[in-house]
Amino acid sequence: MHVTALNLHPVKSTAIRRVDSAYVGLAGLRGDREWMIVDDAGDMVSARELNQLFTIVADTPQTGGTADLRLSAEGHEPIEISFPYAGRLAPARLFTRPHTQVRFAGPHADAWLARVLGRDDLHLVWCEDPSQRSLNPEFSRPEDHAVFQDGYPVTLASTTSASLLSQWAGNDLAVQRFRANVVIDGDEAFAEDHWTSVRIGDVPFRVAKAVDRCVMTTIDPVSLHRSKEPIATLAKHRKWDGKTWFAIHLIPDAEGEIHVGDEVVAQ
Repeated sequence: MHVTALNLHPVKSTAIRRVDSAYVGLAGLRGDREWMIVDDAGDMVSARELNQLFTIVADTPQTGGTADLRLSAEGHEPIEISFPYAGRLAPARLFTRPHTQVRFAGPHADAWLARVLGRDDLHLVWCEDPSQRSLNPEFSRPEDHAVFQDGYPVTLASTTSASLLSQWAGNDLAVQRFRANVVIDGDEAFAEDHWTSVRIGDVPFRVAKAVDRCVMTTIDPVSLHRSKEPIATLAKHRKWDGKTWFAIHLIPDAEGEIHVGDEVVAQ
């Protein structure tokens, strides 16, 4: 098996940025979901409720940008933002998890979001210290951490599994809908359900658990059209414990560079 694609999402829920290589840190791929958008209450705002976020393109040095963060959207002037080391420090929350301390990028970034998204209650924040966000202890170790990923540092999806899912659905369900960091050409569909560890190139990972899927996967990332797929088909073939499942969560056991084309060895 080999890596066929590597994806970064510099700001949570914004457009996928494909890269040829990525540096794996212990909290995830460098440049992936280190920023997110919150509302006035400090709660995460994602494409689940604001699918226009998919139209924002975020770039960092890891995706070929020259600024710490550059945001662009069709019909709007782009904005460049530096890491807000001196920005306001305040709590923010992902889902119902305990609050995480974040740095606010400030009014310049917030005004840009208001122009693009039509809401004046949105704020861009940055995760300065991933070590404060612990993971579910059932599937991780005390030393494991993440930034603004939904649950764990890295996600991996298989094109072989996506192809079988498309066959079941009777139409093409692109693997991009699942917003995985690492995409591979699996040997057998859903073989990843049974893996406990993965080595990508020279970097070892533990498999934390399978990924339970949400309604974000039902939004076409280009047209922004919502449908019942892939959740409807997953519910017929990949439902247990009251949830639908596709792809796996990984936790890095070491740091290092991974590349498109790297060999993937699973156990």
